[in-house]
Amino acid sequence: MKNIVVLTGAGMSAESGLKTFRDANGLWEGHDVMEVATPEGFQKNPELVLEFYNQRRKQLVSVRPNLAHIALIELENHFNVTVITQNVDDLHERAGSSKVLHLHGELLKARSTGAIDAIIECRNDIFVGDVCQNGFQLRPHIVWFGEAVPLLEDAIAITEKADLLIIIGTSMQVYPAASLIDFAKVDIPIYFIDPKPAITSAANRNLTIISENAVAGVPTLVASLIGK
Repeated sequence: MKNIVVLTGAGMSAESGLKTFRDANGLWEGHDVMEVATPEGFQKNPELVLEFYNQRRKQLVSVRPNLAHIALIELENHFNVTVITQNVDDLHERAGSSKVLHLHGELLKARSTGAIDAIIECRNDIFVGDVCQNGFQLRPHIVWFGEAVPLLEDAIAITEKADLLIIIGTSMQVYPAASLIDFAKVDIPIYFIDPKPAITSAANRNLTIISENAVAGVPTLVASLIGK
């Protein structure tokens, strides 16, 4: 069965009502991302950072997967589909995607500040003083700016096996996620869906630009790929 790898970014979730910092001049829900999405910000004001993600967690419960998420489920009925997402929400899973790799972490999980691999499910608020079983403060399981991306090697290995690559709603400016396209086999079909595409060509690439938002572009592409 053909392997399709789907790379999704903030534009995928934005149409479900989740705001992105890149659409607001570096602000994410009114906060400077350097205050709420860096290790330094957490060290300086852990209460602010924890409350910020507590609010994002509450917001996530109030939104639903959109038509783009749902279209990828139909694609999975015909191909071996793996989603590699930069998004920290669970909308792909809620829609029904069975293979999802969260490159930048997951909002509904927490991890120990003492061990990067000590990860637990977390659907409630996290406060200063909440600790792991070894006594270390808990923090959101989010890859912040300046931190290593633990699942990058897994994402590269998946991308290298792709027979077709679909990129949805990403600026292609956040590294190392943006570099994944470079690991795809030469000349496999690549589709880039975004209303303001950041790339217009790629050397030696079979690249198709679809200048649409996710809820318009993804269902149309999926229909063409499965022969509807």
